[in-house]
Amino acid sequence: MSDWRIVTRPAYRAVGMKWEGTFQEVPELKKVIHQMRQRVDELEHAVNRDVQLGLSYHVVENGFAHYSVFEVTDDQNVLDGMVEIQVPEWTYMYTKHKKGENVVQTYNNLHQWLHDSEYQALKEAGVTYYDPYLPIKHEYYPTDQDPDDQHFDILIPVVKES
Repeated sequence: MSDWRIVTRPAYRAVGMKWEGTFQEVPELKKVIHQMRQRVDELEHAVNRDVQLGLSYHVVENGFAHYSVFEVTDDQNVLDGMVEIQVPEWTYMYTKHKKGENVVQTYNNLHQWLHDSEYQALKEAGVTYYDPYLPIKHEYYPTDQDPDDQHFDILIPVVKES
């Protein structure tokens, strides 16, 4: 993986919709993501309406919890059918999945980079994760992208190995 770097992102607040399920139920998740994209205009205090966040936490056996959200200011109320998530300041391994590339290959490269680096994926204390390699995965999607040839930013919370 050639286009990676370590970045620290400050804590932020996001509001949107939460989905939780198994990998077999992912078609339902796609509906939630689409519905949240349609509702972004309801978020009066969205920081950037052009970037939808997909925050995945592998806390479900054979699945995950996913927050389809937009970053918001503290002035934003949590609207009906939505949830709030507070993301702490974390250090991330950052890369891009580019148009025309295979997303499975992008993530295989990411796994290899982590394996070869001095970093490991962050695991929050007291939380059971069912994916030991990528327990937390944040993806930032441009809202105007082609769903058949996606491009997005990938941020994996990491810590230096001790």
